[in-house]
Amino acid sequence: MAKKAKTQFECQHCGYISPRYLGKCPQCGSWNSMVEEKIQDTSDRRSRTTLTGQKMQPMKLADVVPKKEPRVQTQLGELNRVLGGGVVPGSMVLLGGDPGIGKSTLLLQVSQQLAATGGKVLYVSGEESAEQIKMRAQRLGVVDNEFYLYAETDMHDISRAIENLEPDYVIIDSIQTMTQPDISSVAGSVSQVRETTAELLKIAKTNGIAIFIVGHVTKEGSIAGPRMLEHMVDTVLYFEGEQHQSFRILRAVKNRFGSTNEIGIFEMREGGLEEVANPSQVFLEERLAGATGSAIVVAMEGSRPILVEIQALVTPTMFGNAKRTTTGLDFNRVSLIMAVLEKRAGLLLQNQDAYLKAAGGVKLNEPAIDLAIAVSIASSYKEKGTEATECFIGEIGLTGEIRRVNAIEQRVKEVQKLGFKKVYVPKNNLVNWEPPKGIEVVGLVTLDEALKRVFR
Repeated sequence: MAKKAKTQFECQHCGYISPRYLGKCPQCGSWNSMVEEKIQDTSDRRSRTTLTGQKMQPMKLADVVPKKEPRVQTQLGELNRVLGGGVVPGSMVLLGGDPGIGKSTLLLQVSQQLAATGGKVLYVSGEESAEQIKMRAQRLGVVDNEFYLYAETDMHDISRAIENLEPDYVIIDSIQTMTQPDISSVAGSVSQVRETTAELLKIAKTNGIAIFIVGHVTKEGSIAGPRMLEHMVDTVLYFEGEQHQSFRILRAVKNRFGSTNEIGIFEMREGGLEEVANPSQVFLEERLAGATGSAIVVAMEGSRPILVEIQALVTPTMFGNAKRTTTGLDFNRVSLIMAVLEKRAGLLLQNQDAYLKAAGGVKLNEPAIDLAIAVSIASSYKEKGTEATECFIGEIGLTGEIRRVNAIEQRVKEVQKLGFKKVYVPKNNLVNWEPPKGIEVVGLVTLDEALKRVFR
């Protein structure tokens, strides 16, 4: 009599495993996400070996000699910045983003540039045929002899192709379409994503191959599959942007070889993605002179200071409860600042609708933007505009004080570079620091003082 295969139920959202079916996952709370899968025999799993068959052995720390391989620079300076200086050999990079945002376009351009540096690139596509990729490559002007296409989803065949070709870089588009034949579940399930990523990670680390994998995102904006996926890779990048805008933001949320929260700005054009070298100027070039409800802030994204216009529209409410709407700003932060404005600065906002946004499609969420949010709200409420050459930096406390922020030197230098004449900063940031010449730096202690100075 044949032995019955053992099965288990696994949540397709978080990877929780249960011996029996559950309508609701106890770990993530998702309904109807438990799928029955066979329990795989892991006794014959292969250990880490190189393409030449050499197995990894335990070594003393003193005997380990780090490989001094330089980072590989691409022609996209914004991508190099986000990666921490370039592509690291043997690293594994996960790129996520909404459908149609330009993930495949970006990796196709990067593949061409890496091949042009003398590296061999294998582009594995599980969603498109080689002919479809060729058509996009022709539109982008991508032509190179060391750029190989492979339309396949079977990880055994992909591993064999990597072994035969011995590439320097591998692109997997996308990880949710790849399958391990030994796993009984469908492509995109938690088990498949986990096992295929583990196989690719083994290839990357034992052979020094840099691997880029594309990950689909859920409707909540997180990468589909188990959370373990982001822990396994070296770098996690998110490609963000609005559907109706041409600008794209590449954001690093994890990077073992550089700083996190670093961003790169691109613009989608007919010939592909082009980097935006000076995003501050781009975000400010359409600002109306003398408009009310507008304030400029210097936000730090990683190590980069960016000038962004914060806009506010305050109007009397027509209903019992005032409405609050934000775009690109944290709703709770805006609500807190409006409460401080009413309590500490005497602005009657409880019967006012407020609509706020960060212009240009960028998302801001750091304490230093508080002062600019407050000034933009007060400007719209008082119907008084701010000067076009003024900038506002500072965190606001619940008692109305203006608190110090980090990286004040870089912020002020960026303001001065773009021709601003005056910048309002927390007074405590002026301690033991000499402001540069050519720009007026005003120190503030309270929010009420700030509004009186700005709207004299």
